[in-house]
Amino acid sequence: MTDDVTQYINKTQPWQIDVCEKLRAMVSQTIPDVEERLQYGKPHYLKNGHFAAVIAVAKDKVSFMVFNATDVPVVKGFLRALGNGERKAVDIKEGQDVDYGALASILEKTTTAR
Repeated sequence: MTDDVTQYINKTQPWQIDVCEKLRAMVSQTIPDVEERLQYGKPHYLKNGHFAAVIAVAKDKVSFMVFNATDVPVVKGFLRALGNGERKAVDIKEGQDVDYGALASILEKTTTAR
């Protein structure tokens, strides 16, 4: 866990801090030896030098995006495709129940080949 990522998270709203910290813990538990760094102004997580996930905080949501997700299906109302579908993202809003287990499963699928 890096200080610059902690500072990024702590500048957000209290509910967003809670979501970000849970996502951060889920990533570190799911990806052994994950590298955390602030890159492009957002927390990025790398496995073996390849992007695995990113957390992005916006005014009214926290987005969690995974890379290498071409084979992960879109789930309407939960997981959306970005670009050519190689990246998938979930948007978390205040008060929303989050299935961190499902997110960990998706992350595990996208990082096992690396």
